[in-house]
Amino acid sequence: MMQFVRFPMFFLLSISHYAATLEMRRANVFITVGLYCMNWLVLFVAGLFEVSMTFCLGKTRDAAGAELYLWIGAFLISALLSMGLLAKAVQTLPLGTAYAIWTGIGALGTVLVGIFVFKEAVSFWRLFFIFTLFGSIVGLKVVS
Repeated sequence: MMQFVRFPMFFLLSISHYAATLEMRRANVFITVGLYCMNWLVLFVAGLFEVSMTFCLGKTRDAAGAELYLWIGAFLISALLSMGLLAKAVQTLPLGTAYAIWTGIGALGTVLVGIFVFKEAVSFWRLFFIFTLFGSIVGLKVVS
C-alpha cells in the first residue's frame, strides 16, 4: 500500500514540475518575442527623433538670439534621445540592420521634412530614390 501511495505522489510531483518548467519556457518565449517586437518600435521612434534633430538643425538657419539657443537645445535633446533609443533597440536587434534602418528612417524623414516644411525642390529622381530608400528599409525589416 505504501508503494502505491509513493508512486502517484512522485508521479504527480514530476508532472507538476514539468508543467511549471514548460510554463516558464513559454513565458520566457513570450517575453523575448515581446521585447524583440518592442525594440522595433523603439528603433522607429529613434528614427523619428533623428528626423526631429535634423528639423531643429534646419530651423537654426533662420533663428537668432534666444530662439537660436532654443533650437540648439532641442537639437541636442533630440540627438540624445535618438542615440539612446538606438542603443536600447540594438540590445535585441542585429546591429547592422538596426543602424541601417535607423539611418534610413532619418534620411527618408529628413527629405520629406525638407520637401514639405522647408519647401525644397521636388524632382522625379528625388522621389524615385526616396521610394527606393523606403523599399530598402521595408526589405531589411522583412528579412531580419
